[in-house]
Amino acid sequence: MQRFLVTFATGWILVAALLSAARAQTPALPAPDPQFQLPANETLTYAVDWRVFPAGTATFHLKAEGANVHVAATAASIGTVNLLFPVNDRYDSVFDRKSGCSFEYRKQIQEGRRRLTGLMELDYGRHLQKLSEKNLVSGIYKQQTSPIPGCVTDVLSGIFYVASQPLQVGHDFRFPLADGGHVITVTIKVEAKETVVTPAGNFSAIRVQPTADAGVVKNRGDIWIWYSNDARHLPVQVRAHLFWGTITMRLTHAANQ
Repeated sequence: MQRFLVTFATGWILVAALLSAARAQTPALPAPDPQFQLPANETLTYAVDWRVFPAGTATFHLKAEGANVHVAATAASIGTVNLLFPVNDRYDSVFDRKSGCSFEYRKQIQEGRRRLTGLMELDYGRHLQKLSEKNLVSGIYKQQTSPIPGCVTDVLSGIFYVASQPLQVGHDFRFPLADGGHVITVTIKVEAKETVVTPAGNFSAIRVQPTADAGVVKNRGDIWIWYSNDARHLPVQVRAHLFWGTITMRLTHAANQ
């Protein structure tokens, strides 16, 4: 489902000697608002539309694991879309709830004939990131190790990292995101307050747009996320304008389970 639409959704440097320079150019990850509380056990379910047609379902499940949060996300196609291009994806991420630092990111992708597994591990003690991927169709396996700055998020944890920030209209912010062999700087533009209508109800929401000069955020087209304008900052809607159409995720259910 286009890396979860937001497979929101920043690098790895090839030479260790450049790490200090990279740190100077890459913004630090702002700490989450200490007043923000992620749920200890919650499942968010979404209906996914392509243009005006029902295309699939998506879920986020958040679970507290000590000082960390484990996010598991799924995307599955339905109906005609499933016949034309079946999708059955799963993504997992673990991050520290106080600092926002990601520790690992996993993906299992089944999209049409594409089959891929991947693991990104972040070692802050050694300032290294290890990426391993296997194409289950061709059998090709690749592995890469690269330096990283002191703290980064990833394309899945990043959705909830953004929720942990104050989100005041007109107050944009920047942070580093590990994405596909690089650390890129993502800018979150906090654009407006709007009312969003979803199957889960009507929400007063804050619309944000992530932008970047490279990586998944740039290459997936224009992306917007609407967070509820309350203490929870629930992602109630996500929309991506892509060259082949618009995909929209709308919250259908939020449950403590």
